[in-house]
Amino acid sequence: MTRAIGIIPARFGSTRLPGKPLVSICGKPLIYWVWKQASKARSLDRVLVATDDLRVKKTVEEFGGEAVLTSANFASGSDRVASVAGELNYDIVVNIQGDEPLISPAAIDKLVNALKSDKSVSVATLATVIKGEAELRDQNVVKVVFNQDNRALYFSRHPIPFWLTDGKKNLDISSLQSFYAHIGVYAFRKNFLLKFVSWKPSRLEKLERLEQLRILENGYSIRVVKTSFKSQAVDTLKDVRRAEKILRGKR
Repeated sequence: MTRAIGIIPARFGSTRLPGKPLVSICGKPLIYWVWKQASKARSLDRVLVATDDLRVKKTVEEFGGEAVLTSANFASGSDRVASVAGELNYDIVVNIQGDEPLISPAAIDKLVNALKSDKSVSVATLATVIKGEAELRDQNVVKVVFNQDNRALYFSRHPIPFWLTDGKKNLDISSLQSFYAHIGVYAFRKNFLLKFVSWKPSRLEKLERLEQLRILENGYSIRVVKTSFKSQAVDTLKDVRRAEKILRGKR
């Protein structure tokens, strides 16, 4: 039987939002909301938080979650997740970003099922349609293009694909299904995750600052799973207020 675990990397330090995992959102720490949503995913046999800080570990345990303490010296969340997953007996590892308080359990299930239903898939990630030009041009929104088999061709902070106009009018991107935003949640086969983090950062990865390009540059594919879920990552105080507004609206 294929078993899947969700691991939430939660680094305490953050340049834009210090102590981010413990920042209060509607009276509860950010990490609580991420854990709560991930725990609703039916495909996950277990959910735990991987953190470099005892305060985060204690907080998670106080609200009934499971947390493990890791080194503070990892270069990325993927490295932190792999350090924990390598010691556990699970076939599929889902890296759930620790700043996604509204992460969709159904989207997580779609990722896990992509690996369970196709043994050729080593890693899968999420993408959703971009509906506005401002989002398309925002370098903080990572764009992805993929082929007819939903295998990623490239990820970029630049608007891709490029579009040509006839010079008479601009492209109405809301009428097309050609532009997709990448959502940084990944489902890995455990052995592939451990292989991935053993590789040195690649040329394009360093240029774009997108670690998933390391996979493509090493000749492997990434399955792109389409979802209607729109990411609401929390990186600033403005994001905190936006997330609170959405959460209050769901109550």
